[in-house]
Amino acid sequence: MSLQEQVDKKYDPLDTTLRFVSRRDDLDPVCSEDDEGGLRAMMSCGHAVTPESLTLWCRSQLDQGNYKFKCPAVVEGTQLCNKLWSYKEVRRLADLSVEEIEYFEETIACLAAAQYCEIQPCPQCKTNVARKNLSNLCVKCIICTADQKKTYQFCWQCLKQWKGPGPRSDRCDNDGCTNQNLELLKNCKTTNLPEVQGVTACPSIRACPTCGEIVEHDKTGCKNVVCPRCHVEFCFVCLQLTPQCQQTSSYFIPCSSGVAPRQTSIPVWHRK
Repeated sequence: MSLQEQVDKKYDPLDTTLRFVSRRDDLDPVCSEDDEGGLRAMMSCGHAVTPESLTLWCRSQLDQGNYKFKCPAVVEGTQLCNKLWSYKEVRRLADLSVEEIEYFEETIACLAAAQYCEIQPCPQCKTNVARKNLSNLCVKCIICTADQKKTYQFCWQCLKQWKGPGPRSDRCDNDGCTNQNLELLKNCKTTNLPEVQGVTACPSIRACPTCGEIVEHDKTGCKNVVCPRCHVEFCFVCLQLTPQCQQTSSYFIPCSSGVAPRQTSIPVWHRK
């Protein structure tokens, strides 16, 4: 179900399992300006929502790759509430339909799995395989190994049956097995950041220094970016994490260490 197909939802005023707030006020952190009103129920953090506004907010978080739902209410100045809402609570107060429950749970499962390991389909049986050792391109498919009664391994990079000795982190012995992201980092054009002083020849593509995700700056605002995968903020210019860069610089002035050269390797994400 798309956002445009979202049906109207309303709480039952006789539902004694919910705590209601009958008027719209600053207790509602996710209500839009054109929300026509209706009963609002208290979340566990003390802020109130309508089932429709909660559904739309949590769905927007999933679309951005966030599977943990935190209250966005502003409590002091610019400080956010940020209390974690459990999925069980969200499912109940958002009054999710059967179709929405299926979408939420499948998306949450995929996003959670991607945080702890990498997943790709086996090139032979198409079963999803998890790669926990991110430094090894040689991956064993347990399904094919069981079916064939012998070990079947494939290359995570070129998605062909593994050739050559392993483990290896650079490539297998298949022709054309190259890391496309690494080639992109080595050969990308340079760019400038118009709003940052002195940044006129910075590589236009970077690998996140925390997880290795390929990132491009949109050339607006400050020099820092937030990685869409690990959500760590870093400086696009010097490649230091933002707190470290900010010790000797600031958002719109040159980095004390200058522009970091093109990356020749991709960082491996050591997930906790």
